[in-house]
Amino acid sequence: MKVLIDMNLSPEWVSIFKNEGWEAVHWSAIGVQSAPDTILMRWANENGHIVFTHDLDFGAILAATRADSPSVFQVRTQDVMPEVIGQLVVATLRKFSQELNDGAIVTVNETKDKVRILPI
Repeated sequence: MKVLIDMNLSPEWVSIFKNEGWEAVHWSAIGVQSAPDTILMRWANENGHIVFTHDLDFGAILAATRADSPSVFQVRTQDVMPEVIGQLVVATLRKFSQELNDGAIVTVNETKDKVRILPI
């Protein structure tokens, strides 16, 4: 799995994902920090990454465009730091890895998770 981490999440997530054997990059390492979400989506799509975010805009973009990629993994918690939700995120990524590879939006919080297959 290859993960592009959105600007609204800490670069500390890179090491969490790499420790799981996944390729990961934080947007700040490859792109302009103020780039619109559409640019991140294009880069993720062209480079085979899923987008990891705390932002609802990515799902809205996928819905508006009826695109079938890239996949998006959204965390909907107050505290999005790896030391707080790292295990939850890793477990949910593993649970829905096939759906994310095929094209999906996965949303997770402390009590539930949800998957929607693309396009939506």
